[in-house]
Amino acid sequence: MGLFSFVKNAGASLLGLKTDAEKREEAVAKKEAVIKEFVSKFGLGIEDLSIAFSGEDDDTVTLDGFAETQADKEKLILAVGNIEGIATVDDQIKVKLVEEKVPESVFYTVVKGDSLSKIAKAHYGNAMKYPVIFEANKPMLKDPDLIYPGQVLRIPPLEA
Repeated sequence: MGLFSFVKNAGASLLGLKTDAEKREEAVAKKEAVIKEFVSKFGLGIEDLSIAFSGEDDDTVTLDGFAETQADKEKLILAVGNIEGIATVDDQIKVKLVEEKVPESVFYTVVKGDSLSKIAKAHYGNAMKYPVIFEANKPMLKDPDLIYPGQVLRIPPLEA
């Protein structure tokens, strides 16, 4: 009688156990599928979207593909970046339709006490411009009163 030691990850694979690499690969594939399904609901003009994970705990997402417009690209970045567990988005998206000298939007992180009107006042000088921010963040935002600290919003430039 006695205790015998064996190499855990060697031998016949009768129990269906997977290596750490296989488990990670499956988890990454599942996360990619979930994110693609999530962003598909927004109807953004994104073609050939590919998603890759890196960083500690796979918390960095690299997005690649083609967006119809700069706005679609920015909305995709926000949709993915506002998913729990995502710390960084590496944007490799190319814009197919290059609009004439349209400046990129500013990304703003909501802090406690913020409202869309307060953010509009700070960025545009007019609190009543909050619908511009709300519209720029649809369909991620469903209600102008439902924003939360830590959420990142797209603040587009005002049209002249």
